[in-house]
Amino acid sequence: MKISTRYCIVLLSTVAISLSTFAQKNFLKDADKSFLHREYFTAIELYKKAYANESKKENKAKIIFQTAECYRLINDTKNAEQWYEKAIKAKYPDPKAILYLADSKKILGKYDEALVQYNEYKKQVPSDTRGEDGAKSCELAQKWKDIPTRYKVENVAQINTKQLDFSPSYIDKKYTTLYFTSTREGATGGKMDNGLGQNFSDLFETKLDKNGKWSTPTPVSGPVNADGNDGSNVVNKKGNMMIFTRCNAQKGKILPCGLYLTTKKGQTWEEPTKLPFVTDSSSFGHPALNAEEDVLIFSSDMPGGFGEKDLWISILNKSTKEWGAPVNMGPGINTPGFEGYPFLRDDGTLYFASNGHLGMGGLDILKAKQTGKDKWAEVTNLQYPLNSNADDFAIIFEGKKDRGYFSSNREGGKGMDDIWQFSLPPLLFTIEGVVTDCKFKEIIEGITVKLVGSDGSTAETKTDKNGYYKFAENAEKRYVNENTSYVITTSVGNDIKTKEAPRGFVNSSVKAKETTVGVNESKIFKHDFCLIPIEKEIRFPDVLYDLNSAELRPESKDSLNFLYETLIDNPTFVIELSSHTDYRGSDPANQKLSEARAKSCVDYLISKGIPAARMVPKGYGEKRPVEVDADGDGKVDYILTQPYIDKTAKGKSVEEYEALMQKNRRTVFSVLRKDYVDPNATKVAPKTEEQPKKEAEE
Repeated sequence: MKISTRYCIVLLSTVAISLSTFAQKNFLKDADKSFLHREYFTAIELYKKAYANESKKENKAKIIFQTAECYRLINDTKNAEQWYEKAIKAKYPDPKAILYLADSKKILGKYDEALVQYNEYKKQVPSDTRGEDGAKSCELAQKWKDIPTRYKVENVAQINTKQLDFSPSYIDKKYTTLYFTSTREGATGGKMDNGLGQNFSDLFETKLDKNGKWSTPTPVSGPVNADGNDGSNVVNKKGNMMIFTRCNAQKGKILPCGLYLTTKKGQTWEEPTKLPFVTDSSSFGHPALNAEEDVLIFSSDMPGGFGEKDLWISILNKSTKEWGAPVNMGPGINTPGFEGYPFLRDDGTLYFASNGHLGMGGLDILKAKQTGKDKWAEVTNLQYPLNSNADDFAIIFEGKKDRGYFSSNREGGKGMDDIWQFSLPPLLFTIEGVVTDCKFKEIIEGITVKLVGSDGSTAETKTDKNGYYKFAENAEKRYVNENTSYVITTSVGNDIKTKEAPRGFVNSSVKAKETTVGVNESKIFKHDFCLIPIEKEIRFPDVLYDLNSAELRPESKDSLNFLYETLIDNPTFVIELSSHTDYRGSDPANQKLSEARAKSCVDYLISKGIPAARMVPKGYGEKRPVEVDADGDGKVDYILTQPYIDKTAKGKSVEEYEALMQKNRRTVFSVLRKDYVDPNATKVAPKTEEQPKKEAEE
């Protein structure tokens, strides 16, 4: 329910005994009585008056600690921190003062200071895991805050007040009506809850109009709002049955909260009845239903639990239409702390609030994966910004969508507890780039760029007049998806030409790879391509031979594999594959060697499945030295003839001389025609969609 009953902690009898030993003044007796009845707001003032009348240091320390407890239990963390510090300074002997001071500092976001206190508590009480867990929480909290998730949160200012507004729930299938709990003016009876100094809470209703604006909240009609605290609820999908939390009020008595069921007649809820397993000896609250409406999860301090309040589960007997005996959800979900405010999504995922699991502050929202009809495991924290250093709880989702509402008393709100909305913006990915001429740097229009994803998706686009291509989300389609790997390739038609490349371009076997796997932020991936223009002579990676040998070295085959891919990507090309030597050695010997080397290249490509009719081996010996375009303007600046090399290399090292000679020792190809049609094309399997898809998956 609200802050004063949010945790529904029943004060242990040992506290009452410890206080009664020094209860000598009426103020102290009255304060003790108010505390036991959970009237913390009233107890604070009485303890302060008792402190003023107390002379013994030991008793003063106890009163200070008890005042701090009151502030903690009404969630006034700033005052709680101050009073726990006073208690420690006054030498209050119980180490819990250190633990609760650490908790207060963590809730206030003072993680460094909290870490010091947790370590001190761990030193004093090494058997209590809360010290170690608290220290770990501080480290995790700072890490999560430094690296937030993609969720966006915003205060729903239209429906919040300075009072308590929390625990929203959807009432209709369209998700346009909310019930929530509030202590605002207008609550039924208008009476004050002395536990907090505010009105008793009621269920309120608000509706969303076509413009996305919430209506002014009004109390829910019918007998669901009584004189005590009424709140946290769940409504079935038909909207005609509701289970909610009610904490009856009776002066001078502590009445535990219970779960009540009501059905709708017309537009009004009928008189609620208590669920059969609810007893007066324990507290029950925060109901949640699964999609089939036969599993009920709730929070309770029934015997047999693991902590202050645990999550329990009840199964509906479909024959008798009665809820079965509750079963504790076990230590995987429950802790020695508080667990409450469960919510079940349609996929079975359980969301709940806890201060016992590792978290950022007070209550944190966690989720657990469903592993069976009534079993859940793998609890994980939703991290920042859904969680904060304050209390975050009572989350609900709008069906399958990653948006909804939750409750929090974090900074930036309108009141104590507020309702906040959240959403997960979609990840937007773009793959873009420019296609240019590798030699002349000229942009190329009309190039087909293809995108193949590991998820089986394919897309194509063409470069525009600026050589630019782009795959991005538009109104019709989303091209680049989350958690997917991609291969990007280019394809050149025979009609694609430019001023500097009038014969067109060679389809490149070079592919770009990209992945969105593990990318948690929207991103633009840039991949530029350059295409090789068809010229008189086209170089490819060096084909190496041993001295005076035409036999291919192992690494030369890798170079020829590049040419193989080029021929596969350009199935209409007929090429001349030529080899050249430097001018050392006799002309006949160089001619013979170059012819043999050209033939060895062609033989290798034939062995790979390239038809012999597509290749003409040619040896030129030393007859065609390299023509060099030094400034890249398309004109020959010099030729690597023997006189030029001898002149250039004069006075230079052997390595520099050999580098010039190596440029003439080359194997190149030129495109003779672009009209080849292979009569046995099936023998060389064309590339299919599966190959890029497989490459993307790899």
